[in-house]
Amino acid sequence: MEKLNRMKILIVSEKPSVAARIAAALGNNAPKRIVSKDGVSYYQLSRGKDEILVVAAVGHLFTIAQADNNRNYPVLDVKWEPSYKVGTASSYTKKYLDIIQQVMPKHDLYINACDFDIEGTVIGTNIIRFMGDMAKAKRMKFSTTTTHDLGAAYASLVPLDISNFYAGEVRHMLDWLWGINLSRALTRAVVGWNISKTNSLSIGRVQGPSLSILVKRELEIQKFKEAPFWRIIAMIAGIEFLNSKGDIFDKKVADKALAATKAAPRGAIESVESADKEMWPYPPFDLTSLQLEASRALRSDPSRTLAIAQSLYERSFISYPRTSSQKLPASLGLKGIIQELGKSKAYGHYAETLIKQNRFRPLEGRKEDEAHPAIFPTGVQPAGLTPEEERLYDLIARRFLTCFAEPALVERSKVVAKFDGESYGATGARIVRKGWLEFYPFTEVTEKELPAFKQGDKVKLDKLDERELKTQPPKRYTKAGLIAELEKRELGTKATRAGIIDTLIKRGYASGQSLEATKFGMSIYNALEKNCRMIVDEETTRRLEEDMEAISRSKKTEQEVIEEGKEMLLSELGQFDRHKENLAVELRGALKESVPILGKCPKDGGDLVIRKSRFGKTFAACNNYPKCMNTYSVPQGAKIEATGRMCEHCRTPIMKVIRKGKRPFEMDLDPNCITKKAWASNLKAGPVAVAKQVWQDVEKAAETNPIAKQAKKPVKSKAAKAKRAVKKTALKKAKRSENDRG
Repeated sequence: MEKLNRMKILIVSEKPSVAARIAAALGNNAPKRIVSKDGVSYYQLSRGKDEILVVAAVGHLFTIAQADNNRNYPVLDVKWEPSYKVGTASSYTKKYLDIIQQVMPKHDLYINACDFDIEGTVIGTNIIRFMGDMAKAKRMKFSTTTTHDLGAAYASLVPLDISNFYAGEVRHMLDWLWGINLSRALTRAVVGWNISKTNSLSIGRVQGPSLSILVKRELEIQKFKEAPFWRIIAMIAGIEFLNSKGDIFDKKVADKALAATKAAPRGAIESVESADKEMWPYPPFDLTSLQLEASRALRSDPSRTLAIAQSLYERSFISYPRTSSQKLPASLGLKGIIQELGKSKAYGHYAETLIKQNRFRPLEGRKEDEAHPAIFPTGVQPAGLTPEEERLYDLIARRFLTCFAEPALVERSKVVAKFDGESYGATGARIVRKGWLEFYPFTEVTEKELPAFKQGDKVKLDKLDERELKTQPPKRYTKAGLIAELEKRELGTKATRAGIIDTLIKRGYASGQSLEATKFGMSIYNALEKNCRMIVDEETTRRLEEDMEAISRSKKTEQEVIEEGKEMLLSELGQFDRHKENLAVELRGALKESVPILGKCPKDGGDLVIRKSRFGKTFAACNNYPKCMNTYSVPQGAKIEATGRMCEHCRTPIMKVIRKGKRPFEMDLDPNCITKKAWASNLKAGPVAVAKQVWQDVEKAAETNPIAKQAKKPVKSKAAKAKRAVKKTALKKAKRSENDRG
């Protein structure tokens, strides 16, 4: 670092929690904490002759915004603006920006200590260039927030990573330009339709190809025609042997094999093979493999996995999670980390095993990342973890330890029996040495021991079975599976892929744990693919991704890639406009199909659908508006689904209400329905008494129910079921209420 008599240094971190870590590490755990009148904390400390101030951003303090007020498209001119000026959702960033602006001019050196990736580079560099002096700036590079690594990073500052900044700036600009222009074009194509948050039309540079992948898989599933096939299974000494023909797609061939075997029920062992094979551990985690494994082993959503990993990183428990690397260089002090993990009860035995065997050289994967190593536990003993954090930390720590463990040894055996001209085989597996499998309970080997057959042994059939099976359609992608597919196709970045998938779900283009392209999403894709294919074509996106990578390697300039991206965008918008009328028809149809229909309007027989007011309130209304003005209130901030049933008393549709983190419930639309009387009345008499009163009211209502006059037995049966259901629900609520009071 530059030697000056007394330097005043400003360190800019990406988040407040990391600012506190940096201050504690550089200030020997004794920094002075200063709190502004707005409640923003920053830290003052001395290190040698240097006076240091550590301040925090809260993510991006500057964002891309339109340079003019044009509400149409194309929009091609953009600028960086303070985030709080662009959207009210970012208003909280102003107080952090104000503090940095206030202290910035008083310092001789600025250090960008934001996360060492493209996003962190953009965040810190923007702060320095808009409020300070780029000529007086350096970069801190670290992969963990431990005291040792932060001290080492401060002692060996590097120049600003300007190439990464330019690549990040171009990504922000092009993503914004493509997103705003394409989304505006789609919206303009359906002017006059009520576009809400649940059915809004949007598309982006990576969102389009991602939707394409899901839709194409859905079309494969829809076009799939199952085909029968047969397997001939022979039971010998209690073990299943499969006919050597495997899956047989010709019934005549299967029947012939079955008949031939039945005709010769006594056979002999033709061959016995057995060999010990080493089973090597998996490489250490990069972000994608962590998200895949957490999804499989812990049932954790990929976005949630990233958020938890980020939290563990900020508290120094693991290394930086947004990495593409599967490498663990020796410079990390791997032996020391294993020794530190050995101090914990959970990993002591495994660490001791590695130390005794002197196993400190890890098995690594192929993937590399110039900025960071693979994800690993730092050795800092975790404390105050939530159950979710504890499970993910355990997964990461065990995966790290397995990389050093000896391979498992599995005896694989195969026996072939022959009956006349038909051969049957069985395979077995037995763990000879557990090795790394002992460290990692998230992987299991199914053991199957075969009897001690010898070549030439005479055997007889215990049972013979011809099983008819059906071919299965391709599986839908899980979120983690789609992230892996996007990485394979080089679409998006390791940090953005999970968010892109969440957007597809939020827009109603996809749904479910196994991602299913919705009818709405497929309609959007079909309209775009027919009329302006580039929007959903992955080659376009991949080409821009390669160009941005070229910027970070100084092989292309920022301006070259921006101009190329704009040309591609204008070409696509031109094609869009040429097919605008066709698109309008198809997109309007897609929007109409996306509106949930709850049931029939009791006033005029139209469809009751979910709408959104201009004030953002959700309600149910007849689709024959303005001819029919019938509307109903529905719970706000909830997902509303149709049940296909009608209330026996008020004759309005029954809907299912789903709120995040709460148990779903059902209710009808009429606020004055007799079933709601108890919950709107005075509960002084106690919940059980009120429940009984509701039951009596329901009985009376059932007696005068006009439906009961139309038919006898069937209707009485329905009415009885309705009464029992209401009584059961009311009494359950009453008991819960009394338990709560107790």
